[in-house]
Amino acid sequence: MKTFEDFKIKKQLYNAIVDLGLEKPTPIQQESFSPILAGNDFVGIAQTGTGKTFAYLLPILQDLKYSEQPHPRVLILVPTRELVIQMMEEINKLIPYISTRVVGVYGGTNIKTQKKAIGDGIDIIVGTPRRLYDLALTNVLRLKFIKKLVIDEVDIMLDFGYKTQIRNIFEYLPRKRQNILFSATMTTYVDDLIDGFLINPVKKTISISGTPLDTISQECYAAPNFYTKVNLLKHLLSDKAEFNKVLIFTSTKNNADRLFEALEIDFASEVSVIHSSKTQSHRSTSIENFENGTSRILIATDVIARGIDIEKISTVISFDTSFYAENYIHRIGRTGRAEEQGRSILLYSEKETELKEAIEKLMNYTIPVRELPAEVEISTQLTPEERKILFPEEEEEVIIEVEREGGAAFHEKSAKNSKVNAERKSYKRKLQERYKKPIKRGDKIQNMKAKKRKR
Repeated sequence: MKTFEDFKIKKQLYNAIVDLGLEKPTPIQQESFSPILAGNDFVGIAQTGTGKTFAYLLPILQDLKYSEQPHPRVLILVPTRELVIQMMEEINKLIPYISTRVVGVYGGTNIKTQKKAIGDGIDIIVGTPRRLYDLALTNVLRLKFIKKLVIDEVDIMLDFGYKTQIRNIFEYLPRKRQNILFSATMTTYVDDLIDGFLINPVKKTISISGTPLDTISQECYAAPNFYTKVNLLKHLLSDKAEFNKVLIFTSTKNNADRLFEALEIDFASEVSVIHSSKTQSHRSTSIENFENGTSRILIATDVIARGIDIEKISTVISFDTSFYAENYIHRIGRTGRAEEQGRSILLYSEKETELKEAIEKLMNYTIPVRELPAEVEISTQLTPEERKILFPEEEEEVIIEVEREGGAAFHEKSAKNSKVNAERKSYKRKLQERYKKPIKRGDKIQNMKAKKRKR
């Protein structure tokens, strides 16, 4: 295996690498250094945690000459605010002996402050597509001097709907430039982007994205609904020694907030939540508290799955099964780092079974199934979304009047609503039969009493 000395890196950059205690480049760093340094368009497919950030930063910084020109020569696009912050930290680790000006920009913060930082002169700008485009429109940020464009986490960038913003930014960039793309997966959207603006790119794939790290043990639990999953979580999280730093992923912001409210009752200050609707201050504080141990449980959506680089996460729990199988790989990649053992727990309902099977197919691995502990109560309480799936015909309860012989009128429920009531009973019976657990008398399906009358 090569060493960083074999790269013939300039002394100032090499000294920073030594300070970081790095000895040998990772496979993706070995494969990408020479092609990027040579100026080729480059596509790197590499799993989270393989050192891909340094894979493009090292050759870029090696080639970047000192300049006093005010406008940036390197543009790095990432999908989230957290990744901008993380990227800035990684760059700053490599430039203590190099005179390089770097600015990070993202939404949710004062754009005037960012304009001033850009106006002072920069060499590298890192940002999210929307904020970059907003700054380009003001003409404070001039992108016509960009020599190298990096788009990191391309697959997630496109999943988040940034394709239009990216193409708009392209209009401000010079045609003659080097394009560098890094992604954890090669999707159809990524292929289309590559075909659209890269010229004979060098492509390197390191580690199949569906291959989980060997240091992560995996298991899963079948649970019928949201609140049964909550009950299971409360049971697991009560073991503070085993679950000392837990990252929990949900599929939606609503579920993240709902789960936070449910767990806050038992765990209070131990739990935090972040998603894209939270302010940047809230998100930063939540991550900081989780990182320093103030809170041991962090609930997050996939929007920041690749923006969290926190050490010693003991367990990653997928409360909702990932809609995209690849995202499951990125989720569990948050644990089991630096050759430490990690643990992944997947919770899935009957309607999420196909998603779980898609994950197992991608990994070519069957996740061991655990039985629900006897202490965990099977809940019949449903979220509004679950009610809609189970009882799609349950809208307004229609009351009709039927006249008996003799003219006396009485109210009778329509056949449609009789069917709904039957389904309510069958749902409880199915839970009892499938999970073989008693359902407490106090359980009630959410909003069962919400009815409207038509006269």
